[in-house]
Amino acid sequence: MSPRAGSAGPHTLAFVESPVQLLNVLEWAHAHAHAHSATPPSAVAEPVSGAGSSDVTDPVSGAGSSGIADPVSGAGLTLVVLSPNDPMTRGQLRRMAELARDEGHQVRWEEARGGTTAPFHTIGGLAPLLRRARRIVMGDPFSRYVQLLLTITRARDLVVVDDGTATMEFVAQLARGERLVRWHRRGGRPGARDVIFAPVSASARRRLTPSNRRTVEVFSSMPIDSAPDGVRVTANDFSWTRARFGPPRITKSADLVGTSLVETGVVDPDRYLEAVRALAKTHGATRYFAHRRESTDKLHRLAAETGLEIVRPDLPLELIARRGPIGRTILSFPSTVVHTLPLALVGTDVRVAVCDIDPSWLTENASPRAQGFLSGVTGTARDVHRLSSVAAV
Repeated sequence: MSPRAGSAGPHTLAFVESPVQLLNVLEWAHAHAHAHSATPPSAVAEPVSGAGSSDVTDPVSGAGSSGIADPVSGAGLTLVVLSPNDPMTRGQLRRMAELARDEGHQVRWEEARGGTTAPFHTIGGLAPLLRRARRIVMGDPFSRYVQLLLTITRARDLVVVDDGTATMEFVAQLARGERLVRWHRRGGRPGARDVIFAPVSASARRRLTPSNRRTVEVFSSMPIDSAPDGVRVTANDFSWTRARFGPPRITKSADLVGTSLVETGVVDPDRYLEAVRALAKTHGATRYFAHRRESTDKLHRLAAETGLEIVRPDLPLELIARRGPIGRTILSFPSTVVHTLPLALVGTDVRVAVCDIDPSWLTENASPRAQGFLSGVTGTARDVHRLSSVAAV
């Protein structure tokens, strides 16, 4: 690759902050390449060096990796990881970044939260790429980081890939013309940072609204019944995951999937523990797959009081389940996986069962919209078995 070719920069720039977002960028790239498979690839990679990024010895930055061809524009895709500080999330992101490099993608690792000056270094280093990119792919339109980066780009094509069930709320808020706020934060008074950031958030919402100059695509496995005019919704069927992993070996027991609803202040921790204990006893669950945001203290208590084996996955659960071994029944509370696991496990004999959140489990600080949103997550899930609440057990 000549320096001149590399200096052109990628035509597609993707920003991710979580392992699931990175997985869904890989799914989008796979689906995009499959849809345009008649176009021969001609990769153009962006060098990894730059202010705020890892140096070439970082095992994730992949200095020697090549870019992947954009099947439409004929230029490269650069995947930018805006790394969080949480160790579990960072670990899963590193594993996902390795898989992305194995697929031929360029990965750029940014220590975006590594100190007071980190955001300035990160944004300064990414600004030239943002100005040249023709397409921006993002995993979290609610992210202040992403919203700030959107004010810099001149890209004509914007793509939002799933960040879990939040995608459903994003599309609904965009259709209603509302400010972009995560569902579990709605109902509270905006803080000082919200007020200061409001102009940036409003600008991001305008940029994420289709116009004569801009196209907007939502790539999602979530049920999206009505999208704003001009927004193109493309189905994510996890074809890359199914092609890359499995089929899994299936065990005779049940597995239980954890949730971070306690950590986000939505569900009372004692009620949650009671529900997990009841589910495990009723359905014979032996393993508990922890959400990456679940606290260590909570998991220790769960292990001690339920006897469940606590598993800290090193990859998103869709890949863990597809790789196997996995239980014949997967038990979950309302979450993204009740939509994604049936797609990832299609063709297997695994049954996904979801247990509703009883209103009595909610904390007094939970958003007024929490119960309705969580019920909607369960009610719109396809190919899952719905369990009655275990509140009375």
